[in-house]
Amino acid sequence: MKTLVRIVVSLILLVILIVAIDYRTIPSGDTAQPHFDTLIVLGYPANLDGTPSPEQRERVLEGVREYKTGIAPRLIMTGGAAHNQFTEAHVMAQFAEAQGVPASVILEEDQAQNTIQNIYYSAQIMHQHDWHSAEIVSSPSHLPRASLIMQTFNRVQPTLSFDWHTHPAPWPAEYSLGRKLAVYSGEAWYCLKLRIYGFPASKFLPS
Repeated sequence: MKTLVRIVVSLILLVILIVAIDYRTIPSGDTAQPHFDTLIVLGYPANLDGTPSPEQRERVLEGVREYKTGIAPRLIMTGGAAHNQFTEAHVMAQFAEAQGVPASVILEEDQAQNTIQNIYYSAQIMHQHDWHSAEIVSSPSHLPRASLIMQTFNRVQPTLSFDWHTHPAPWPAEYSLGRKLAVYSGEAWYCLKLRIYGFPASKFLPS
């Protein structure tokens, strides 16, 4: 019985190690350039009262910091009303303006219902303005999935492709270690499945 338990525990630890290595080895970009045409801040649902939720707040604040540092001269806030009645991009844009960012340098991508669509519609905006590079800002656990999307996007949407690099926002102070580990674990498993099976074909990521 003890031998069986050791075997099971060893297999579980091996699976966890494989998932962790896969997750940690996802590339964070296809360029090392220090400046970009725009920042893309990936969307996250607002609170039910329309105020920025903790992760949404931190993503915007990091985008604002990068803008003020001079990483890019403008921001694209992304996300439609995907999870409640509040359009994520608009809540984020208003919050960025409250941090001193001029409204004239903030664009709202307000159609997307998920991260794939965030990238697709942001790329359309970039194409319309002849912008060719972007720093993508999101929560630390979310960026590997965004990177997998970008790798696939640039391959299957060549007319909308752009140079990119990811940049993490801090975790909200409200989040416990347990919550962060749970989010990381879920994203790591999801990314492993994406690497094995790929993305389902759609107009956003055609096969």
